Amino acid sequence: MAVKAFDPRYMKVGVLTAALQELTSRDRRDRDPDLAIEDWLAFGRDLGADCIQLSAAVHPSEADMPAEAMLDPVANTLDLRQPFDQARARRVNAAATAAGVAISDIAFFENLLHHDPALRAKKHAFLLRVFDAAALLGVSAVCGFIGRNQRRSMDQNLIDFEEQFVPLLKAAKERGLTYRVEQCPMPGWTTDDTWHNNIAYAPGVWIALHRICEKHGVGDQLRIHYDPSHAILMGQDTRSIFQYLKDAGYAFLIDGFHVKGQVVDSRGVSAWGYGGQTIQRGDWIDGQPSPKPADQLNAWKKQVVLAEHELPGTARHDPLAYLQNRTVDWLDHQLAARELLPLDPAATYLIVEHEYPKARVQDKAQLTPILQGSLAFVRSIDRAAASMYSLQHDVLAAQGIPVQGVGRESFRS
Repeated sequence: MAVKAFDPRYMKVGVLTAALQELTSRDRRDRDPDLAIEDWLAFGRDLGADCIQLSAAVHPSEADMPAEAMLDPVANTLDLRQPFDQARARRVNAAATAAGVAISDIAFFENLLHHDPALRAKKHAFLLRVFDAAALLGVSAVCGFIGRNQRRSMDQNLIDFEEQFVPLLKAAKERGLTYRVEQCPMPGWTTDDTWHNNIAYAPGVWIALHRICEKHGVGDQLRIHYDPSHAILMGQDTRSIFQYLKDAGYAFLIDGFHVKGQVVDSRGVSAWGYGGQTIQRGDWIDGQPSPKPADQLNAWKKQVVLAEHELPGTARHDPLAYLQNRTVDWLDHQLAARELLPLDPAATYLIVEHEYPKARVQDKAQLTPILQGSLAFVRSIDRAAASMYSLQHDVLAAQGIPVQGVGRESFRS
């Protein structure tokens, strides 16, 4: 009888640097841009992280979106006001080596199909600078959104994607990079009633977009940075999404993870449904969109009246909520990834994205134990899933011993 060794394969656990936007004071980092990255690498070591996901954003002095209108503010930890060159890359990579913390990839979250040609060109130019920085740093991917032209239909946006986004993927290919799309629908990006403002929000669209990419020779450049919080927001569950992709022959699209949850408020769903608040939000004043950014933040009531972001480990253990797809079943999430996706776990990143509003403190001393606890939780869950997978699929299978029970089933109603 064959005997196979118990050999659990663990994923790499890290954190997106937007969790603490101003770890380095603005006056110091503006004079010395790469100091912010060095400080975050050292902070990542103190948190017990294997890696950091480096947040890039237009400098606050150049941004077109006021911070007051943003539900989850971004961070320009990677400052690209000046070109990122070989000397900067050597400095950052030396800091990573000294800290023993890797850079998993770079994250840049913008609407890259914006209807305004001038704004769109500005965002595209910045993304190309992000690509250049990623190539110099030796990371393999950039994570972000596709976005949507909010003045055109979804079908018309497929045309926009082909005309405007495929050239960006060709630029990524030239630099040996992959672009990983996070699937947040971004309902609060606009004060109108559109809900899907990032067209790559679900597997059906991912497949359609990938087929366009294949026509242009950039199929290998488009991948998904899967975030289960957005699946919960749209009434989906991780296992069924992964099973759907596998059945369709597209399971390879998932290439990285944000570990961020969503806790659905059943009262909010009862009041508004999964489309969120549609009237009297406060983002319209006197019959038209308010010009005040703080008022525009109320557009996010399309989302926040029915759900709240979860920092992994901060929500109560709730089996009924798991079964109702109203919060993330983290253990099944990690099992489903191993059982249904063609991943190499040891080369896969789990990036904690901290957006739990009540715990988004921006004081290092206060935030440190919060992030330490969440990272430890994520690592423990992943180790449990890896152990279960190896025991069941390697050890027991090799000896012909059946696995007990049924487990969570895809598409079960």
